[in-house]
Amino acid sequence: MATKLNQPAVATQKYYFRIKRFFDLIASFSLLFLLSPLLITIWVLVKLDSKGPALYWSQRVGRNGVEFNMPKFRTMRINTPEVSSDLLSEPNAHITRVGSWLRVFSLDELPQLWSVLCGKMSIVGPRPALHTQAILVKSRQRYGIHKLLPGITGWAQINGRDYNRDSQKLALDGEYLENYCLAVDMQILARTVVLVLKRKDVSH
Repeated sequence: MATKLNQPAVATQKYYFRIKRFFDLIASFSLLFLLSPLLITIWVLVKLDSKGPALYWSQRVGRNGVEFNMPKFRTMRINTPEVSSDLLSEPNAHITRVGSWLRVFSLDELPQLWSVLCGKMSIVGPRPALHTQAILVKSRQRYGIHKLLPGITGWAQINGRDYNRDSQKLALDGEYLENYCLAVDMQILARTVVLVLKRKDVSH
């Protein structure tokens, strides 16, 4: 069962989005700089482990339905169908050795800091849907969730992560839409760190 939000006071949209963008810029730039040795090491390991590029650019649906290419470290073998992992008949058969390790600690998501720096994503927000997830995309448009900038982590990710179905993701994203504020974002960030360290709710 998803944990309920604490219903903090909602900041005005004007200041919330300004402060959030400032935080995203500082955080993404700082992390890309500080983690550059780790990013280079992962890039080399992915290249050595299997054929194909180290980065995988996934076509995603961003704010207001605008599509963009989101980078991730490649964790699957080339020619894997571009669908959500839970739709693959044998997802583990497609995951590389290094890819399995990267997924456990969510290190494959680190290149998305570049998307945050460029303004295509935020640190916190609903995860961007694949362009093939037509039902999820249309449902987000119906409920206004598409107006939010997609994030690296979000309310749905700390309440199930890889095990949420689209209907559950939609419900949790709706909760975030109704309650988002800086306090909630900080809560999500803190719990994300804890979940990653515990390696909880990750399919691999």
